[in-house]
Order: sequence, then C-alpha cells, then structure tokens
Amino acid sequence: MSYSGAVKPGGPIDVRELGTLTITKVAVDPDTSNNCYLVTCRESGDQLLIDAAAEPGTLMPLIGESGLSTVVTTHQHWDHHRALADVVGATQAVTVAGEPDAAAITEQTGVPIDRTVTDGDVVTVGGCELEVIRITGHTPGSICLVYDDPDGHPHLFTGDSLFPGGVGATFGDEAAFATLIDDVEHKLFGRLPDDTWFYPGHGDDSTLGAERPGLPEWRERGW
Repeated sequence: MSYSGAVKPGGPIDVRELGTLTITKVAVDPDTSNNCYLVTCRESGDQLLIDAAAEPGTLMPLIGESGLSTVVTTHQHWDHHRALADVVGATQAVTVAGEPDAAAITEQTGVPIDRTVTDGDVVTVGGCELEVIRITGHTPGSICLVYDDPDGHPHLFTGDSLFPGGVGATFGDEAAFATLIDDVEHKLFGRLPDDTWFYPGHGDDSTLGAERPGLPEWRERGW
C-alpha cells in the first residue's frame, strides 16, 4: 500500500520506502497525538529517531535489534521528549537538539544533549545526510531536518514549526510569530520546491506546494 502519513495513537504505523531511506511514522499518546519518525539507512541499517515523544514500549519494538545511532529532538516542549531518557538508556544513542533549546531539554529529561546544531549543520544516518534548518518562534531553538532524496523530491521534518494549514503556536507572542512566519516563509518555502513532502510533529503530512497559497492568510491572521 502507498504511504499516506495518516496515523493515530494505538493504530498501525505507516512506512515510506525511498531508494536510500525508510521512513517509519508512528503516533503516540492519545492526549497529544505526537508523531515520531524512525529513519533507517537502507544500505547500512543505521537508524535515527526524530522525537522520542512518548511510549517507549511502542518505540523500542520499532527500533528493534538494529539499535539506534541518533535521537534528534526537534524542540524543548515536554510532549516531544518524554521517552528520551528510556530510549537513550536502552540504545546509548547520541542526542541532538537545537542549541538554544538544549539546556531546557536536559533540565526536563535529565538527558544530556551530546550535540547542539543550527542552520547548515548535517546529521547523518548511515550514508545519508539530513541538513538542519533552524526555525525560531515556536521555541527559540526549534529545528527542522531536510533530506534531499537524490532519486526524488526533498523530505522535510518540521517538528511543531509547520503544519498543514499554518505555522506552530506562538501563544500570543506577536514577536515570536513574526520570527516564525518569516523563517518558515524564507527558509522553507523560499528555498525548497513545491514537491517537498513535510512530516510534522502532530497530525497528517502535506507538501509545500499544497500549503504555499496559504502563506499570505497565515501572516495576516497572525497564527
């Protein structure tokens, strides 16, 4: 069956097979419905997890005996790292986060961040490279990861910075919203093509092309 990206907590995973990577999407916690993404290099078997959000009992069987080399936390909010301590304790994976959010993640989880990253840094999984794009606004150190598939279109993991229908919440902070919408417009929509498929921290996926017409409305409404 083709990949849709529509998953629900307690339901089945969805798996996308690229020429070089496998992307496994799972939703955890019925209350927050967070998405977690296991990215596997098809050549080496090396694995990377984006957001150990919750339910280590769900995540660890997905990781399986192949183990885990890296866990990337997209931002500091509590619902995106509740399983971080358990996953790292079981796998000894290297932890990665945006530099401005790293201390808060460690304070909340007790897990040190081994590597802090910002714009232009690269996180590897096997022989594949995912580039870091820092998006400020939802939190000070939120990051996205983009994989430019040599056999297809880019794949973008957006955390809570971009969703179908709008950018992430800024909780009434007008300055934070201005920064967020500017970063999303210039660093994501201004750089990446319409066929870029993006994978958000909650809910369904979309493409930049499907969402691009909404940018003026998002900016005008202020959320």
